[in-house]
Amino acid sequence: MRRRDTLLAAGLLPLLAACATPTLRGSGDLGVVVQRARGALSIVDTSERRVIGEVAGLGDLSHASVVFSRDGRLAYVFGRDGGLTMVDLLTQRIVQRVMQAGNSIGGAISADGTLVAAQNYTPGGIKVFDARTLALVADVPAEFAPGQCSRVVGLVDLPGQRFAYSLFDADAIWITDCSDPAHPVTTRLPGIGRQPYDALVTPDGRHYIAGLFGEDGLAMVDLWADPPRVQRILGGYGRGQQPLPVYKMPHLRGWAVAGRQAYLPAVGRHEVLVVDTATWQEVGRIPVAGQPVFVMARPDGRQVWVNFAVPDYDRVQVIDTPSQRVVATLEPGQAVLHMEFTPRGEAVWISSRDAHRVSVIDTASLRTLAQLDVDAPSGIFFTSRAARMGF
Repeated sequence: MRRRDTLLAAGLLPLLAACATPTLRGSGDLGVVVQRARGALSIVDTSERRVIGEVAGLGDLSHASVVFSRDGRLAYVFGRDGGLTMVDLLTQRIVQRVMQAGNSIGGAISADGTLVAAQNYTPGGIKVFDARTLALVADVPAEFAPGQCSRVVGLVDLPGQRFAYSLFDADAIWITDCSDPAHPVTTRLPGIGRQPYDALVTPDGRHYIAGLFGEDGLAMVDLWADPPRVQRILGGYGRGQQPLPVYKMPHLRGWAVAGRQAYLPAVGRHEVLVVDTATWQEVGRIPVAGQPVFVMARPDGRQVWVNFAVPDYDRVQVIDTPSQRVVATLEPGQAVLHMEFTPRGEAVWISSRDAHRVSVIDTASLRTLAQLDVDAPSGIFFTSRAARMGF
């Protein structure tokens, strides 16, 4: 009897054929959770609500962020130690890793997916890499005076191969066009306000907004203007009131834009500011439980979710946008560090670092759907970000 007939008779041939064919899956329902203490990523399936793998060896992830390739297969991980790591989510392995700086806090990927940019504290500036190979293609020092480079924050992608970012130490916003990476062109906007600490770009790509740590207010750039123009918005929002000590810098990267209103954290205050995006004037304030860190709008804009700095970092509050009031306070676990909505917003994933878990919560009923054991989780990033500007 031939070997094939023997295997067929034993029922082994179909089994061997199945083993020879790798399991195929899409990447659209995948994401990663940063294991802050271990320098690793947990790869998660957002539909099945479970951890499906782990990738270690990513260095210092104490302030890590992640962007994704256009197809959602590759995750680019920016570590605090300056490491930039390309991770394949389907094979669950590191593809490439470079140590590109001494101190780095995040990055962005260009609109066409060909360039990855890192924002750096040390040395100050941005570095731009080929997204396929991580070969360095552009280096733009944030030199604002002879021999002085600023720490860079608030890096976002813009339409075209452009990036906008803020210079914390130079009180400036720069826009770098990398259409020709060998010869990047940078537009410099000085004197925008003291100590920009983070920024966002609005969903239509028109406005870049930087929060100011050194003074009450924000700086906004109209990117459609030629040349781009800066204006101050919400100047003096804390006027006449004693600011509280700031225990953790708030973040603006949640796209907290719902309808024609933006929801922004007030620095050193227990408030969320409400801004009309047609006029960029303040139209309201919402008292919250503590100093807000992330203020994030559900994809449909009906809710805004808020987490807080110490000592209130065990809580999350839910704002109903039509009524402009807090409608729920949740306690998913000690040290809530990050939140991420599923692509259509039916659920939100919340990391609780000191509880070593990620909670998945139904945004309509506020019922806990799942709890995942993850070691010291911090940032949560889903591949749906690949299709969103500023993420």
